[in-house]
Amino acid sequence: MCGIIGIFNDKEAFTKVKAALALLRNRGRDGFGIAGSKEVQHHKELNEFTSLSGKHFLGHSLHAVVSQVSQPLKKEGLLAANCEIYNWGELNRKYKFNAKNDAELLLSFLDKSGIEKLPELDGVYAFAYWKKDIIYIARDILGEKPLWFVHNTDNFAFASEKKALERIGYLDIQELNPRSIIRYQISDNNLSFIERKFLSYLPEHSDNFAALKDKTAHLLDKAITKRIPDWKFGLLFSGGIDSTYLARAFKDRGCDFTCYTAVLDSETIPADLESAQKVAKELGLKLKIKKIKMADIPQYLEKVVPLIEDSNVVKVGVALTFYVACEMAKEDGCKVIFSGLGSEEIFAGYERHKNSVNINQECLSGLRKMYERDLYRDDVLTMDNNMELRLPFLDLELADYALKIPGKYKIKGSVTKYILRKIALEKGIPPEFALRKKTAAQYGSRFDYALGKLAKQNKFPSKSAYLKTFYPSHNVKLGVLFSSGKDSTSAAQIMKLQNYDLACLIHIKSENPDSYMFQTAGTELVEMQAEAMGLPIIIQKTKGEKEAELADLETAFLKAKEQYRIEGVVSGALFSTYQRDRIEKICDKLGLKIFSPLWHKPQDRHMQELLDNGFEIILTSVAAEGLDKGWLGRKITPDDIKKLLTIHDKLGINVAGEGGEFESLVLDCPLFNKKIVLEKTEIIEEAKNRAYLIIKKAKLVNK
Repeated sequence: MCGIIGIFNDKEAFTKVKAALALLRNRGRDGFGIAGSKEVQHHKELNEFTSLSGKHFLGHSLHAVVSQVSQPLKKEGLLAANCEIYNWGELNRKYKFNAKNDAELLLSFLDKSGIEKLPELDGVYAFAYWKKDIIYIARDILGEKPLWFVHNTDNFAFASEKKALERIGYLDIQELNPRSIIRYQISDNNLSFIERKFLSYLPEHSDNFAALKDKTAHLLDKAITKRIPDWKFGLLFSGGIDSTYLARAFKDRGCDFTCYTAVLDSETIPADLESAQKVAKELGLKLKIKKIKMADIPQYLEKVVPLIEDSNVVKVGVALTFYVACEMAKEDGCKVIFSGLGSEEIFAGYERHKNSVNINQECLSGLRKMYERDLYRDDVLTMDNNMELRLPFLDLELADYALKIPGKYKIKGSVTKYILRKIALEKGIPPEFALRKKTAAQYGSRFDYALGKLAKQNKFPSKSAYLKTFYPSHNVKLGVLFSSGKDSTSAAQIMKLQNYDLACLIHIKSENPDSYMFQTAGTELVEMQAEAMGLPIIIQKTKGEKEAELADLETAFLKAKEQYRIEGVVSGALFSTYQRDRIEKICDKLGLKIFSPLWHKPQDRHMQELLDNGFEIILTSVAAEGLDKGWLGRKITPDDIKKLLTIHDKLGINVAGEGGEFESLVLDCPLFNKKIVLEKTEIIEEAKNRAYLIIKKAKLVNK
C-alpha cells in the first residue's frame, strides 16, 4: 500500500503536493516522488526535493512490498499507484513488458491498452494515469484501495485520504465510487465519469451442493494463496469462522504468521478472547493478546476517531479492536496483515441476510456499501501502522462466484454461512469453531460496552454524542429521500443522531396516487415540514409511471448533489427490496453512498420507538382490509399499535404500512424546530377500506 496525491490547474500545486505527502507519510515511508509534465524527482525524504514550476503535479509515498521501485513512474504516460496486482507476473510474461513489479506492469499495461482492459487485472488498486492532456483516476471495483477527489471551477485534486485534501485547504471532498472512473481533461478543467459494470447475483449456479462446495473451496484456496507474502505476517484474530479458516489455511501451508487479538480488560471475559484462546490452543497457533483498560480507551479514541474521519459508533467500536491488534503486529515487524472481512457479505452472515426475501440480492447490496462502511476505515488503520491489509474473502473471482450460490446453501435453518462452515469442517476445523455463531467485533471485544460506559461516566446522552467530541466534523453530508411520512423522517433522525449532516430533503411529487415508489397522501405539507426542520427541499415532479419514475428520482438526486454537495442519500426503506434496490442502483451510478438505517427493523418495534422518541404521527390514507376512514387524521397512540398488531395477526397487514396499507404524516418530532397544527381537513372515502385525507389548511407553531 502507498499514498498518492495529485493537484492540477493550481499555481501552488507543487507546494500543496509536498505538504500532502507529509500528511500521507504513514502510507509509505520507503521514499517519495513528485512528478510534473516535464520532470520527475524521487527522494528518501521530503526535504530533499527542489522546487518545480508548473500547475500540475502527481505525488507518491512508497510502501514497498514486492520490490522498491520509486513512483511516480514515467514512460508514455505518468503513473502514481497504490496497488497489489496479483497476476502481474502472468501479465508481464503475456505482454513481454519486462516490468520489475506490479506498478511498472500497471504503467506498461495502461500505456498499451488504456483503461478499457482494467478487468484483466487481478488485484486491488487506486491509481492516477496521466497521458498528455488527460488523467484517469480509478480504483478496484470493490473499493479496497481508497481514493478521494475534489473538483471546482478552478482546479482538480485527489488523494488516498480525505484528511490530506482537507488539511491543504480543499472543501467539498468526495470519495470516488469504485464503480466509476474519472476522466479529467487538464486544458479545460473538465471532469467526466465512466461507468463500470459491477457484479451480479444472476444467474444462480445450478450445480449440486457438492460441486458448489468444491468450487468454492478451490476459489478460497486460490484467493488465500495469491495473497500470502514470502515473509512473516499477521492475522487479525477473533476465533470466529472467518479468521479461523484463514489461520488453518496459513498453518497448513507452513506460513510464518502470528494471530493478534485485542479486547477490553474487564472482569467479564470478552467472547472473542475466550474463543481465540480455545482455537489457538486446538490448532497450535501463535497468538498475541492485548487487553486495554477502560481508562486508556479515551487516548485511543483521540487517535482512532480522527484517523477514520468518522464518529459512527459501530465503525469506532470495530476500529478500536482493529487498531490495537495492528499495533501489536507493527511491533513484531509485520508489513502485511490479513483480515476475514468480506465473508459475511459473500456467504450471508448477518441477521439481515436471514430476513431477506432474496439472500444474494442482499449480499450484493452489502458489497456495494463496503467501501464506505468498512474498507476506508480498515485501510487507514493499517496504513497508520505502516502495514498493508489483505482481504482474501473479497477476492473478485471468489465474490463473483459466491454471489451466485443459491441462498439455500448459504443459510440453512438458523445457520448462516452454511457452505463456508461445511468447507471448514472438511478442512479439519473442529465443529465447535466451524459452527460458532457470529459475534460482531465491537461486542466480542467488549469495546462497545466501554464506549457506553465512558459516555455515561462523562454525562453524554449517547455513545454518538460522546464520540462526536473526538471528531466534531460531520461524518457524511446526506440528502434525505423524504416522503413526509414516519419512515423517512425517522431514518433522517437516526442519521442525525449518528453525527451525519443532513444537507437537504429530496421529495418526489407523484401525479399517480398508486405510485410503486412514492407516497402521495399528505405530501401537501412537505415544504412546511422542511421549514420546521430548517432544511432546504428539492421537489421533483413525476408522472409516477412504474420504472419511468426512476429517471425523475435520478434527476432529483443529481440536483441535490450539485446544489448541496451531498455525499449520500438516506432512505426510510424497511423491507421493500423493490424500493431499496432501485435507489441503490441510482446512487451507485451517481457516486452517492446509500444509508437505510431502518432496514429489517421489526415493524412493531419501529412503530413503538417512533412514539417513544416523541414523534407525533397521523395516517393520511388507508387501503387494506381491517382499516377504515376512522384511522385518518388522528394521532397514533400505543393502543393503535396494538390494534395494528391484532389486524396483522388476523389479516397479515404490514404493521408499519410498508406494503401500501396506509400512509402517514409527521406533525412533530425531535428534528422539528416547530410543530405542525392541522386547521382544516377533509376525508374522502372511496370504499369501506379505502380512504384518504386532504389537508386544506395547516400552520407551524412554536413548540
